[in-house]
Amino acid sequence: MKTLIFGYGITGKAVENFLKNKSIEYLIYDDNETVLLDIEKELLFDESQINIIDEIVISPGINPGHKQIKNFGKKKKIITDIDLFYLTSNRPKSIVVTGTNGKSTTCKLLEHILKKSKYKIFLGGNIGTPILNLKSQKKNFVIIEASSFQLSHSKFICPNYAILLNLSNDHLDWHGSKKNYLNSKFKIFNLQNKNHFALINKNLRNIFRKKKFESKLILPREKDYAKVKFKIKNDYLNSNTNSENMSFIYTFSKLMGIKDEDFIKIMKSFRGLSHRFEIFLKRNGVTFINDSKATSFKATEPALTGLKNIYWILGGLPKKGDRIRLTKCKKNIIKCYLIGKNINFFKKQIKGRIDFSITKNLKSSIIKILKDVKLQKHNNKSILLSPGSASFDQFENFEKRGNEFKRLSKKYAKKF
Repeated sequence: MKTLIFGYGITGKAVENFLKNKSIEYLIYDDNETVLLDIEKELLFDESQINIIDEIVISPGINPGHKQIKNFGKKKKIITDIDLFYLTSNRPKSIVVTGTNGKSTTCKLLEHILKKSKYKIFLGGNIGTPILNLKSQKKNFVIIEASSFQLSHSKFICPNYAILLNLSNDHLDWHGSKKNYLNSKFKIFNLQNKNHFALINKNLRNIFRKKKFESKLILPREKDYAKVKFKIKNDYLNSNTNSENMSFIYTFSKLMGIKDEDFIKIMKSFRGLSHRFEIFLKRNGVTFINDSKATSFKATEPALTGLKNIYWILGGLPKKGDRIRLTKCKKNIIKCYLIGKNINFFKKQIKGRIDFSITKNLKSSIIKILKDVKLQKHNNKSILLSPGSASFDQFENFEKRGNEFKRLSKKYAKKF
């Protein structure tokens, strides 16, 4: 019998190396035929070989509705690269982080605090490095960022520490329903036992208890972190966008026995990730903030509630079921600038509630904003790209959108 590698991107290639090292026979399938041109013909899969396949290792992002998966899934066990990690003996302790927003920042914070506390760490998963690229098992901890795409197909995840940050409508077109999306996130607790820890957003505790998981339930509280927050001189971490992340990190530090004075010192040296409330330029009392990773309104909301005098760039490809709720933050917004190919969607939700202009693209937005800023006498103004939607209508990904915003801002701010 053989294993089928379904999807031959960066994860699929990591799976291939893993199977080779384990002397497990495999075949490869990918929708993109050009990807397969350099692969030996005897390793290429066709449907007539389905009977010799024992299990299918699926790459992240392949939709459950994919015609081949719908067909094969009825006959064969579908697993993920993360499952292969958990099926390996003598693995390090693991931390799995999931949630709608804040996963990458939380993972980087965990990596930072553990490294500074002299632990040996590997960070992988959805954050960019496949977990099977772990070169050595001589690690104290493996930190895995797990997306709902990965979790949807996973069956053997069993972390020592499972962290669920939050949950809001996202990727519903992919999962089919909010129930499916929720169930994929809660998979991180399924196989935990009484010696494991579940750190979960307090708003989700009733679901956790209803499902009767066995792990130790811990509810991080922002008010606990608030006791030390004022001592951490780090603008990035002290923004509202990171309050939730930091409450989880602080709670985890207590589980690890890290003293408050050490926690404060370590957090002062943390540098945030790009495109996540990234303060990259200050000019004449105006702060430029790149929050391109905010691909839903829920992800945008912390920036809008935490800032004052905001010139807000909004727009892109909206998420299914997303709604813009401005009750808590409209007083902070001076004006909104709509971009992208779905302007009518956003216009309907903000019209009559806040002032706005239709600028269509980033260049026009920045030029218009800088003219408007000069007319206002407010102090501490913020030019914020927090688009509340995906980038794919105008950009390949949120990184390219954020980088273009930074480039244009620096260019036009020279004359400001």
